[in-house]
Amino acid sequence: MTILLTGGCGYIGSVLTEQLLVDGHQVIVVDTQWFGNYLKPHPHLTVLQQDIRDVDAIPMTGVERIIHLANIANDPGVDLNPTLSWEVNVLAAQQLADRAQRAGVKQFLFASSGSVYGVKDDPQVTEDLTLVPISVYNKTKMVAERVLLSYQDAFQVHCIRPATVCGVSPRMRLDVSVNMLTFQALKNGKITVFGGQQTRPNIHIQDMVNVYRHFLANPELPSGAYNAGFENISILDIAERVQQRVSAEIVVTESNDPRSYRQNSDKLRATGFEPQYSVDDAIEAIIAKYQSGELVESDRCYTVRWMKHLNL
Repeated sequence: MTILLTGGCGYIGSVLTEQLLVDGHQVIVVDTQWFGNYLKPHPHLTVLQQDIRDVDAIPMTGVERIIHLANIANDPGVDLNPTLSWEVNVLAAQQLADRAQRAGVKQFLFASSGSVYGVKDDPQVTEDLTLVPISVYNKTKMVAERVLLSYQDAFQVHCIRPATVCGVSPRMRLDVSVNMLTFQALKNGKITVFGGQQTRPNIHIQDMVNVYRHFLANPELPSGAYNAGFENISILDIAERVQQRVSAEIVVTESNDPRSYRQNSDKLRATGFEPQYSVDDAIEAIIAKYQSGELVESDRCYTVRWMKHLNL
């Protein structure tokens, strides 16, 4: 089938694009390429360097499904330019959905975020809980979900709420917890943990890719939001897992980030999806890439640092 993938040059998008091509799909990637383009040429791949806010320039002819990953990512990145973030994360999503409806697209997959719940005391955070976003980033994701779900009479809308993603990608990120702590140990021989007792959900990047593939294979699944997080572990636990594999000191300091929650993905599991990878697998892969010399640190690996460099 023909799939339009926005953000296909990003951290998750780069891995997803490669897998969709292996699966035999025609893929059209739309990406600003602010962080580069690591995709290899392929006869079934079209890569367009453009801003999704220029929605009329996005080709829709023949597109059957849309996977919408493109966004201004994480709280600090959004805080750099909230206006830009509302335009990209919400307005562009609405305009893309409107074009999708007119073009007869059958399914719209949206990369939301598990952070839309805000701070929850509930032992299990399920899709039934109220959303209380506490940052601009959280708010843009919540509003975009609501906007996109208003189109569910025209096509299936699946809003995926991922946990923190970890693992290796051609467009590597070293500013997400597992990746960051592992790289600190490898580079410095020391892991700095802020607080440490906060529990956060995690998902391996290959499982994240497989979630999107699962919904592509099952487009009849009910429209709505689906959590995607399978390992609820503390930041200190992550550091200790890294320490088991890399000789490094763990330094615990105070944190001003109180967020601690457990994501429940039973709704996703009930559709037949089961994770195949783990945080430990991500740690092992990062170590292997570092030791082989393939993992090279640069400002592009840090979202906020590179956005500041680009004056966004």
